[in-house]
Amino acid sequence: MRPLTLRRLFLQCSILVLILFVVVVVAVKFGAVPVSLYALGRDLLHVLLGQRADLSSDYVLIIKNIRLPRILLGIIVGASLSVAGTSFQALLRNPLADPYVLGVSMGASLGSILALIAEPHLSISPALAALLTPLGAFLGAGATIAAVYFLGRREGQIDSATLLLGGVIISSFLSAIIMFLMNTLSGNLRGLSFWLMGDLSTPLQKSAYWFLGIGFLLAAGAIYTTAADLNLLLSGEKEAMHLGVDVPRVRLVVYIAASLLTGLAVSVSGAIGYVGLIVPHAIRFIFGSDHRTLLPTAALGGAIALVFADTLARTIVAPTEVSVGAVTAVVGAPLFIYLLRRRLT
Repeated sequence: MRPLTLRRLFLQCSILVLILFVVVVVAVKFGAVPVSLYALGRDLLHVLLGQRADLSSDYVLIIKNIRLPRILLGIIVGASLSVAGTSFQALLRNPLADPYVLGVSMGASLGSILALIAEPHLSISPALAALLTPLGAFLGAGATIAAVYFLGRREGQIDSATLLLGGVIISSFLSAIIMFLMNTLSGNLRGLSFWLMGDLSTPLQKSAYWFLGIGFLLAAGAIYTTAADLNLLLSGEKEAMHLGVDVPRVRLVVYIAASLLTGLAVSVSGAIGYVGLIVPHAIRFIFGSDHRTLLPTAALGGAIALVFADTLARTIVAPTEVSVGAVTAVVGAPLFIYLLRRRLT
């Protein structure tokens, strides 16, 4: 493994930031109502120069109030799911690990729904009520990954086949509970079907973006502190312990932080599948498997992938749109089958 250099990390991240910028520009331009990039660039230049830009109300509504918040949400959610998937794959030593495949996303979804059910019955302030759904998603994600982890251990070691089977079983069980709640309870739960498939169109308050961004930085930063340990864990827990890795501490940090990332993402976007599976493999293939560079580049790669997928979801059958989770599943499911066959052969 090559030694980490800031120059190499900066170069890799700069390439992905440039790609992300191009994807953001494409996402701003295309949609049910196309936008002129010339007019957009001219008005942005006027704003940067402190000059007055004559923007129509429709223009402001489309760009400022609809597309840019949706793009920002896609960046945060994509980065969160990708970092969570990367850390799960390293900690569980399973290239098929992913918040969606392991059932963690479904556990976070159930936690979010239970929080929505409980909110009207709790006498709490609006500020605390806004935190209730992310908290429920985090608790649901944490409980699910703990259950999958214990199901996947055999004789003190993680068994990949048992781990995946446990994730599928738990995900199916949680999905059945969610369908039961949606079909038996009244209120806004009946309209959650599209959201559960993955949706970035839910309007959020400006403070929510700050909360999501800070939560992502804290959780991803905590995982990054274990990057060198994750490299050693790839050889096995016993070998890593012999090399001085505090495996229980690393496991606790990664489980909590990755569950927080998944919970934050699912609480605002629903269960978007396969982002945490596709992106880490693609980034690992391009830039290598050193988690000191893999984690930040995977975050940028996840942002690129989800913003691009959401752009396709908005434009492929415009003026209507499909679920962004359906777009990621179309790409992710065949890749999952391919990786599964390679794993089993």
